[in-house]
Amino acid sequence: MSSSSSSSSSTRVSQLGAASLAALLAAVCLLHAGGAAAAELSVDYYDCTCPDAYKIVQGVLVEAHQSDPRIFASLIRLHFHDCFVQGCDGSLLLDTFDGMESEKDARPNNGSARGFDVVDAAKAALEDACPGVVSCADILAIAAEISVELSGGPGWNVLLGRLDSFTSSKADAENLPGPFDGLDVLRAKFRNATLDDTTDLVALSGGHTFGRVQCQFVTGRLYNFSGTNQPDPSLDATYRAFLSQRCPRNGDGTSLNDLDPTTPDNFDRNYFTNLEVNRGFLQSDQELKSDPGAAGTTAPIVDRFAGSQEAFFSSFVNSMIKMGNIRPVTDPSQGEVRNRCAFVNSN
Repeated sequence: MSSSSSSSSSTRVSQLGAASLAALLAAVCLLHAGGAAAAELSVDYYDCTCPDAYKIVQGVLVEAHQSDPRIFASLIRLHFHDCFVQGCDGSLLLDTFDGMESEKDARPNNGSARGFDVVDAAKAALEDACPGVVSCADILAIAAEISVELSGGPGWNVLLGRLDSFTSSKADAENLPGPFDGLDVLRAKFRNATLDDTTDLVALSGGHTFGRVQCQFVTGRLYNFSGTNQPDPSLDATYRAFLSQRCPRNGDGTSLNDLDPTTPDNFDRNYFTNLEVNRGFLQSDQELKSDPGAAGTTAPIVDRFAGSQEAFFSSFVNSMIKMGNIRPVTDPSQGEVRNRCAFVNSN
């Protein structure tokens, strides 16, 4: 091959976008392995292009957890909030640019969504090992599974092959399932996300079995539930007294509390055993058991999961895989593998 021909080939390769090149490499690997087409999510999507991707992300998370015991719960929340807005496309990770408002600034995320620095660290490590290959959306999916498993929960084979979106939607993020939502609203939001409004809702809410939450999300239940100037009657009196000490009236609304006061850092069924005795921290949690409409919908599932960790784990895995399949971007004309998770590559 002549030097001019070689130069021309190099130019053509350099002109390919990172997403297109990554997708092409993945397609070749999958075809050689007799696997699925490149446009489908696959467990072995990176086996050829970045075989150590899982281990690399795991190493970053283990190191982060040493100084931040909350990080595992924070990372699974990022994956959840990403998938519920535009699908699982890494849109949550984008900063505001060119007049596009970031989902990070939406009310459900601003001041509470965290772990972006750990995602950035995982992305940097992956870029060192296999540049332009692993998407930020896939990092969130991998990190969620690792976070659950390292906290004592179930593991699962993560489907991979998502690309990162070019856009973020603050407006859509304003409508994420929220801590003050009633059961009917929660069920509607899950249906709108193409998830089941009973089993998926209860199973994924079980992610609140670990992590921390700010006082501002419970003070209404303690002192002025639904504008009555009375506490939430569905809140256990002893637990309410405990929370009142932790979150006094007119106190610091950002003070942190355990979502699960029994095993706050373990992924287990105790979230559901708490609901059984009216010790759900968030209104949206207790609604699954105590709302009048729960008796024929979500409450029996809460009961089943409270009585069987195996049943919870099995349903949780199925629901996480299902959630991870919400509108993934797999067409290189519609997405890319971002070089940095907070910016589209053109920026």
